[in-house]
Amino acid sequence: MSSRHPQLHFILLLLTYYRPTYNAAKGSNGITVQCLPDQALSLLQLKHSFHNPDLSSWQHGTDCCHWEGVGCDRASGQVITLDLSYRSLQSTGGLSSALFNLTSLRSLSLSGNDFNHASLPSFGFERLTELLSLELSETGLSGQIPIGIAHLEKLLTLDISYNDYLYLREPQFQTLVANLTNLRDLYLNEVDISSSGPTWSVAIADSVPLLQNLDFNSLSTLKLRENRFHGMLPENIGEGCMLQTIDLNNNLIEGKIPRSLSNCQGLELFDVGNNQIIGSFPSWLGVLPRLRVLVLRFNQLNGTIRDFKGDHTINNYFANLQILDLASNNFSGNLPEGWFNELKAMMENVSDGGEVLGHETYSGARFYQDTVTITFKGFDLSFTKILSTFNAIDFSNNSFDGPVPESIGRLVALRGLNMSYNNFMGQIPFQYRNLSQLEAMDLSWNQITGEIPQELTSLTSLEWLNLSYNNLYGRIPQGNQFSTFSDSSFEGNAGLCGVPLSKHCDNQSSISPTGVAPPESEGLWQDKLGIILFFAFVGLGFGVGFALSFLLRLYCRVEGWICKQAWIHM
Repeated sequence: MSSRHPQLHFILLLLTYYRPTYNAAKGSNGITVQCLPDQALSLLQLKHSFHNPDLSSWQHGTDCCHWEGVGCDRASGQVITLDLSYRSLQSTGGLSSALFNLTSLRSLSLSGNDFNHASLPSFGFERLTELLSLELSETGLSGQIPIGIAHLEKLLTLDISYNDYLYLREPQFQTLVANLTNLRDLYLNEVDISSSGPTWSVAIADSVPLLQNLDFNSLSTLKLRENRFHGMLPENIGEGCMLQTIDLNNNLIEGKIPRSLSNCQGLELFDVGNNQIIGSFPSWLGVLPRLRVLVLRFNQLNGTIRDFKGDHTINNYFANLQILDLASNNFSGNLPEGWFNELKAMMENVSDGGEVLGHETYSGARFYQDTVTITFKGFDLSFTKILSTFNAIDFSNNSFDGPVPESIGRLVALRGLNMSYNNFMGQIPFQYRNLSQLEAMDLSWNQITGEIPQELTSLTSLEWLNLSYNNLYGRIPQGNQFSTFSDSSFEGNAGLCGVPLSKHCDNQSSISPTGVAPPESEGLWQDKLGIILFFAFVGLGFGVGFALSFLLRLYCRVEGWICKQAWIHM
């Protein structure tokens, strides 16, 4: 990579499913070797550095190779694996230096324990030269990441993520990874490594020329959430790539989404939310057959979303998409009806079960679930475990207009729908009665009119509803879930009445906010016209009859007078 291109180059974040195994062996004389005394002593010193550790099997005088979380090379008696992850261990004195006496360690995991913001030791890690996997995530450790880690040249997995008080200043990032040429899995989520600036990738290429020979064929996962990286995504990020996950949420990434990502046929999750990305909607990502999560929220994207059917040569756009989040951008225009007909995975009415989206690490000790933050039931929620049956759409806080798409009613597996803070018009489609799995729907702050369809009371899974601040009118439907919603679900609609609002409905037909009677069905008008004609004809009959009676009586009077005069003159 040339120094003229100071773009983000995540070439070192390599994750493969290489999982070496360590087979127990016997010595040359066929006798199994027990744990060496000095190894057991170091482990006991480590145990005593914790407060009341739940490590009952760690007893003096017993074979440490049979202790919880400990694995040995039976040929030498050396401890080669130590997995104490998520055991609720607590320490105020930091990481014990006794740990660094276990120089044969190949796998070390202390993730998910509490070191109470103690600093990582400045020295010691350089002694663990056999390490293939080092996992220290979610430990509450703080301070500068020690330079000793840079000497672990055999390292395949390095996980120091979710430690808010860890940082890289001196050495900087490029110094840390300069010798880690075997690295396949690097997790730095929420670790402050921003001091490297926008040209950190250039410095890596200059200091480690061999990296220029690597390409994205080796990449499987890029996870750099909340690291304050700035710069642009490299244009060639998708060339021949094997990426399954790209998670760059909450950074300062600029520019457009590279079109080369359309070559990543195995990509399942693409999350670049909360950045400064510009351009139009990347519809070309729809060709990715395995893409399940697309998060573009809180960027500067704009323009319209066009109907894919304009190109009849391409089928199954976004066919496996489960989560689509375009919230808080500058998108505008109508949402084409045919666009939603492509979301096949959201049309599959499946049970509540399902697998979790995620990827195993090298050691098998942890199972990393993909993390996605979306607005659900009115709150920004981070999902660390995403079931394969969870489906959600968020188009909120944009400038979409036109009618609310009826075709969304075909997405029967949808759990969350948020289209608030737009300019949608027209009525709420009654077809939404088919969304039997829907748990949350937010259509607030639009220009939607008409009555709330009575059919929506069939949505018995609906737990959260917000229709506030529209132009809705008429009686609020009653029954099932609608009896659980508060007045905040309907406020800001002057024409609505009935429970839970304090405004009562009269016995007459609903009146719209403009004072004009709401539109009525053709059948009802036909019935009213028939009644009007009936009374017209009845009235006409009475009129004709009255006229004939009057004329007859007048005739009789005249005829009687004539007859009377004739009798007088006779």
